[in-house]
Amino acid sequence: MDTIGLDLHKRESQLCIGHDDGSVEERRIVTSRERFAVVLGGRAPARILLEASTESEWVARCLEQLGHQVIVADPNFAPMYATRSRRTKTDRRDARTLMEACRLGAYRPAYRLSDARRHVRAELAVREALVRTRTRYIALAKALVRRDGLRVAASEAHLAARRIGVLELSDALRAELAPLFTVLEPLNAQIAAADRRIAAASEGDPIVALLMTAPSIGPITASAIVATVDDITRFASAPQFAAFLGLVPGERSSGEKRRIGRITKAGNSRVRYLLVEAGWRILRAKDAETAALRAWAMQIAGRRGKRIAVVALARRLAGILHAMWRDGQPYQAAKLRAPRPSMLRSA
Repeated sequence: MDTIGLDLHKRESQLCIGHDDGSVEERRIVTSRERFAVVLGGRAPARILLEASTESEWVARCLEQLGHQVIVADPNFAPMYATRSRRTKTDRRDARTLMEACRLGAYRPAYRLSDARRHVRAELAVREALVRTRTRYIALAKALVRRDGLRVAASEAHLAARRIGVLELSDALRAELAPLFTVLEPLNAQIAAADRRIAAASEGDPIVALLMTAPSIGPITASAIVATVDDITRFASAPQFAAFLGLVPGERSSGEKRRIGRITKAGNSRVRYLLVEAGWRILRAKDAETAALRAWAMQIAGRRGKRIAVVALARRLAGILHAMWRDGQPYQAAKLRAPRPSMLRSA
């Protein structure tokens, strides 16, 4: 069976085809279904290796429909590039490196989400873009209001325009804010519609319902976690799950020196952000259900400050969610264990 390395790009991609007799064929083709069908459609089944990227899923499915065995590889797996020179990088060299990695088995397959999870992730990405746009507009509006010595009472984001509107604004300031308010109204409507679409897509999902039993985990956060992870058995332990989400400290140690730094911020930034927001909500809560988590976080806050405590709380919350999903059990505050002293020191 031939082995093929595919260096995938948005417009044109590089192919490196390794034949059983040791010969190598290289060519550049347009990244389209039609060209893949023309170049690879009439060939005997081959093993094709490509890196995970924005286009990798549709390309992989297209090639699988042509009868090939496709491996979507994790680009962070360093041994896959062992045969590539660090001094020179070209698409031809990258494609040849992928072909060699495919032939040697020196790759780590990336996890491929199901269609349903990919749809929810797309809806979450759209919602995130809308929310970030609204946040920028509200921040600008509040800055303009503060410039005139006025203050806006704290409120939910969708109520910010209403709170600003009741202030005693000058005619000039009201005219300056009018374009922002004109945009904010339909933006709030679109965010609400996105919330409804995500809730409808996740309706009936038992995992989403299970995770929502945890404190400060709403439908958006639960849907984001499930759509990103898809299968919790991918992670053997809670630390692996937290590392996947980029919530563990980075380390640069050598010899007798151990340097523990900030969190790695690897993995999906959306889920990490939502878990940190959940950590803030827990820290500000006053209910008995979150008392144990709040007390634990306040111990860290007393030594390291609230920002670090909230990130540590997000990491612990990720571990709790991992255990809930793995065991199929709802959140039970009474089952929370006291953290080991080493966990408090590393936070």
